Amino acid sequence: MTSASRLGDRRWLVRLAWATLLANVGIVLTGGAVRLTGSGLGCPTWPRCTDRSFTPHDALNLHSAIEFGNRTLTFVLTVVAIATFVSAWQSGRRELRRLALLLALSVPAQALLGGVTVLTDLNPWVVAFHLLFSMGIISLAVLYLWRIDTPAPAESEQPATLSALAWTTYAAGWVVLALGTVVTGSGPHAGDAKAPRNGLDPLQISQAHADAVFLFVGLSLGLAIALRVTGSPAARVAALLVVVELAQGLIGFVQYFTDLPIVLVELHLLGAALIASVMTWTLLEVREGRQRRSSMTTGATRDVFSS
Repeated sequence: MTSASRLGDRRWLVRLAWATLLANVGIVLTGGAVRLTGSGLGCPTWPRCTDRSFTPHDALNLHSAIEFGNRTLTFVLTVVAIATFVSAWQSGRRELRRLALLLALSVPAQALLGGVTVLTDLNPWVVAFHLLFSMGIISLAVLYLWRIDTPAPAESEQPATLSALAWTTYAAGWVVLALGTVVTGSGPHAGDAKAPRNGLDPLQISQAHADAVFLFVGLSLGLAIALRVTGSPAARVAALLVVVELAQGLIGFVQYFTDLPIVLVELHLLGAALIASVMTWTLLEVREGRQRRSSMTTGATRDVFSS
């Protein structure tokens, strides 16, 4: 068997899918570090770092090093995205190829969006969309990981009411994430001392964000209970989503009442990435979990008899 064909095997598909997911979570965290250390304009232009060079060199300081370091991670994402696409192509599965192509195209799209962020002097609305776009990529990476073992079904396995509740919970999660970026745009961590704020009242927008969180947790808890009552194994994943939400909410409240220390804000960013991941997995588990378990059991049986 050639190395090219091995790259299309399930083992490599899964490895590279996890690498894609973790790399995109990592870029969220390093991007957060750029903003929280006030290094957003450490490289004041784009695509170069300075007017004369793609690297800081003469203008090197802590802020430029942090910002340039975040930019160089794009090359890591590029390598992972290319490897993921090649693996998907070698698998011969059209659905994986499409998803891997979208993941690969997201890298230059995210880089261009980062450039717009710098060229607009960290406009808070552009920064917010930049983060939301990353969350969307994380959700897409989870879908790609799921599709390795579970082809898309024609319809949901669950009754229409449970499927609708799962979709509503997922949508509420995105409302929470979106409002969280708006809260950030009204707060103190602008990424640079001269960067503008969105002009909204931090107290009012934080209250709206908190209200959305309560709705999200309530929907998730209702989904977990409904799944438990119906005996669905998806109840465990929905319960995990509730636990992640409660932990994220605790961090959010503590950071708000302690004047947003950067360590807690960075943890809150990690929590947002986990929320995007787990709520996507929960939706897929509710809609397609039985098919996934069946296909994985069939695949394991086939592997045993072929060995």
